Amino acid sequence: MKKIFLLLSTSVLLLTATFVIGQNTRFSDPKTVIEEQFWGNLYADGGKSFFCDEQFATKGFMFTQGYIYPLADIRNALSCGTTRQCEQDNRYRQIASDLHNMIPVRNRTELRRRNARYEELGALIKADDCGIRESSILFEPPPKVKGDVARSMGYMVGTYGLPWLGSPQVFQGWNRSDPPDDRELSRHKRVAEIQGNENPYITDPSRMERL
Repeated sequence: MKKIFLLLSTSVLLLTATFVIGQNTRFSDPKTVIEEQFWGNLYADGGKSFFCDEQFATKGFMFTQGYIYPLADIRNALSCGTTRQCEQDNRYRQIASDLHNMIPVRNRTELRRRNARYEELGALIKADDCGIRESSILFEPPPKVKGDVARSMGYMVGTYGLPWLGSPQVFQGWNRSDPPDDRELSRHKRVAEIQGNENPYITDPSRMERL
């Protein structure tokens, strides 16, 4: 009986540890993470904007940190109150500090999409120069990053219990049509090194089908 109890206790501890490791437990100060880890570490040598592949050497005035899962929707999901009130909420601070959800984008692109819902709009909506399609509050990313968006969304939904911002079937389809490429895998490796946890939907994209 004692051995059975010890085995059960060990199993519970392992499951708990796995759950904790799956989240961002290293950072809980969004402003510091943005300055020191996102721009100061992950993109210290510059890079390319997420949606449009625009090269940048430094953040400058044209670029900002964007969020695949917008912060306003995180606040709504947590019901933590106003922006200022949520900034005092430990759970919100943890989620808002997660580098797996942050991307470099042009200011004007982020302003257009931060309150949008993701959708497959089809050829009836003309794509812009970046391959983005928009209609009212709907947003379809360029084909080359649809899978990236889907796997980040899956991570936020599966890891933090947040609601989908669009149809799960759409994200699952994007995951299948745009598997992880070298750029996504390289960025993921760096984020995992900095933050201490992986996005399991990048390391095993088939997990998206089970969400």
